Amino acid sequence: MYIIYKVVILLKKVLITEPIPQAGIDLLKEHFDVTVNTSGHSMTKEEMIREFNKYDGIGTSLLNPIDYDVIESCPNVQIMANFAVGFNNIDIEAAVKRNLIVTNTPDVLSDTTAETAWALLFAVARRIVEADRYVRDGKWQKFSTNLFLGMDVFNKTLGIIGAGNIGRRFAEKARGYHMDILYYNRHRDFEFEKQYNAKYVAFDELLSNSDFVSIHVPLNEETRHLIGAEELALMKDNAILINTSRGPVVDEKALIKALQEKQLYGAGLDVFEDEPHVPEALLQMDNVVLLPHIGSSTKETRERMSLLVAHNLINVLEGKAPVTPVFK
Repeated sequence: MYIIYKVVILLKKVLITEPIPQAGIDLLKEHFDVTVNTSGHSMTKEEMIREFNKYDGIGTSLLNPIDYDVIESCPNVQIMANFAVGFNNIDIEAAVKRNLIVTNTPDVLSDTTAETAWALLFAVARRIVEADRYVRDGKWQKFSTNLFLGMDVFNKTLGIIGAGNIGRRFAEKARGYHMDILYYNRHRDFEFEKQYNAKYVAFDELLSNSDFVSIHVPLNEETRHLIGAEELALMKDNAILINTSRGPVVDEKALIKALQEKQLYGAGLDVFEDEPHVPEALLQMDNVVLLPHIGSSTKETRERMSLLVAHNLINVLEGKAPVTPVFK
């Protein structure tokens, strides 16, 4: 007689709150029982409080404001892996208190986001969107020497706020344009200066002397409304402001007023204070180029981000160190 023992292996459970590229999902499914929210709507706070504790790991997104209440409601969750380099949607203080691991997706999107910032800069300086609309509307009748006169980008002074990974990639791509590079960072970075022939200056000096200002800082209490009415007043009246970081870094009302009063040449914005809401005043301005938060939106980069989310979840849930922890 033989006795047959049936062994049931219970897989750990992972919830992905918003659809991410399939590569990350497929990798996770090799290790865990994976659920993806495909409802078409973002989870409410009440849903997160009700559902999160059913899982061992959560893959989150910027669409999920995870506050103290949510974190305290899910003691079984070991990790929240954010599908973004920013993590201002998560209450980090509460996560630290609860020993909850939080990860993000740095590095893999730096070049792509820097490219978006450059695309915005060129689009504003050379009035690309205006000109495209002009052609599509059938208004172009003949060549004209003064049609859509824009601004040269080469040989200008470039101001970079934030010398992190994205700021570095942005500076790197300026090399071919023979630009003077000024930068402001929380801490002086001698390697950044040497590598990109950049000059560290005070914040006000950067704003006053730059032809183009590009923002590459995280959103926190120090950077919220970092650019407001006073800062905008320091900028040249033919300067361009580019923001691909987070919307609340710029005081949107102050920016609108500055643009209306011709204090700036223009602005290129990928992010907004109250996304997805965009103020009507910005929608009506020809000297502003507006994007729907697509800084990292390429097929290759989003796939790399999904794989990094997966690797963070796999490492933590299998007892290893996270790949890209937000804090240690």
